[in-house]
Amino acid sequence: MSSALEVRRGTYRDSVSLMEVSRSVTAVDGVDQALVAMATELNLALLSGMGFEAPDGAGSNDLLIAIRATDEEALGRARQVLEEVLTTPAPTPARSGTDAAPRTVRTAAATAGGANIALVSVPGPHAFAEAMDALEAGLDVLVFSDNVPIEHEVRLKDVASARGRLVMGPDCGTVVVGGVGLGFANTVRPGPVGVVAASGTGAQQLMCLLHAAGSGLSHCLGVGGRDLSEEVGARSTRQALALLDADPGTELIVVVSKPPAPGVAAEVARFAATLTTPVQLAFLGRGQDDLTAAATKALAALGHPHPGWPSWRPARPPVSRAGALRGLFCGGTLCDEAMVIAAGALGPVASNIPLEPDWALPTDLRSTGHFMIDFGDDALTAGRAHPMIDPGLRLERLSEELADPTTGAVLLDVLIGAGSHADPAAGVAEALRAAGTAAPPVVVSLCGTDLDAQDLQVQAGVLADAGAEVYLSNAEAARRAVALIKKSGTRESGAEGPNA
Repeated sequence: MSSALEVRRGTYRDSVSLMEVSRSVTAVDGVDQALVAMATELNLALLSGMGFEAPDGAGSNDLLIAIRATDEEALGRARQVLEEVLTTPAPTPARSGTDAAPRTVRTAAATAGGANIALVSVPGPHAFAEAMDALEAGLDVLVFSDNVPIEHEVRLKDVASARGRLVMGPDCGTVVVGGVGLGFANTVRPGPVGVVAASGTGAQQLMCLLHAAGSGLSHCLGVGGRDLSEEVGARSTRQALALLDADPGTELIVVVSKPPAPGVAAEVARFAATLTTPVQLAFLGRGQDDLTAAATKALAALGHPHPGWPSWRPARPPVSRAGALRGLFCGGTLCDEAMVIAAGALGPVASNIPLEPDWALPTDLRSTGHFMIDFGDDALTAGRAHPMIDPGLRLERLSEELADPTTGAVLLDVLIGAGSHADPAAGVAEALRAAGTAAPPVVVSLCGTDLDAQDLQVQAGVLADAGAEVYLSNAEAARRAVALIKKSGTRESGAEGPNA
């Protein structure tokens, strides 16, 4: 094992660019772990888990680089990729003569000419000032940053409304405007459906299903996961609905959200009823449509035939066995959807994002019953790249669950597209092969399109060749995993309580 730890003093990079750097370094063959991030307290604390000691004097304005690889050759390749990515300049608007680079959002907007969206990706406590600067420059704002105080979110959205602008976020990971994806986004054909999303992976699932059916997307406007809470009151959702209603290319609007506050959901329904463009509400929760059903309804509303959702089967059919269902997810909304489906058939499903308060997983994320883990939850991404970029933590847990004799079936998602790992199927396939034929059946929800750089068919083939059943529909994948558990005769496994 070879390792390297470095601190580059006074070198600042925003979190979006560092996500790309981390993704590139982690993807290098032979790299086990990589942390490329600002030296905040949270990131310094992560070093101990990698076996490093925090360097003296490192602070939040310093760039922290920590890499563990199998040998010196792999470490050398990682260093080379690191330098290539760090030294590749980001595209900037042309400037004349000796004009200095803009140092504020407002001056950047004036220099760019024609810009209409600012993407803010700075530590949460500092996002308010940058987003407000963008609003004052007359721009819509995508706030990628998380951990933004909720009072800042409310203030930003009130100012945006007064100025006729839109704040997307905070903690907004997926936006597509006029075919251009920002954050985690899939490449889909243009079409008549506009999406308002208080859910990143939920929006990705919906747009990928529509694409697979031959339809397409006008725009996807993310609003942040808290927008439909009581505190925020759907401020950006109403603004986004109004913008899509005014768009001549949008024939149907779908609002996607994790379970919203009931009163806020009712207010959104009332507001939607005043618009000219038909609006379909796709709020996840018990008794509500899943995302696949929502996509089917949207297609029907447009008079578009539904061809059935693709799936890919391994050469050897899975062998059911007694045990509990183990879900390992990158997408919180996909995890929520799967838990709703599984709990209806199997009983309580423990989680770090539980459907019920008393279904919460212990802090060590262990249980002998059914459980599902959202590895993209803020508590697991503090100071490290999202699992869609760095899948290492989830892959470690996948290997554990495949070797656990109490595991009846494993359910997981794989998401491709812009911002995601260059080859996420490869790591999963390697874990499946290492587990051998004695491993429990594995069902994969694969979210992506044939136009994504990773290529849906290629990723599906890698997973199926390794023995997984693969479904484009997350809901179908969840039902298949549940059926495997039920087929083994263990419907009651874990039903006495999620932490039994």
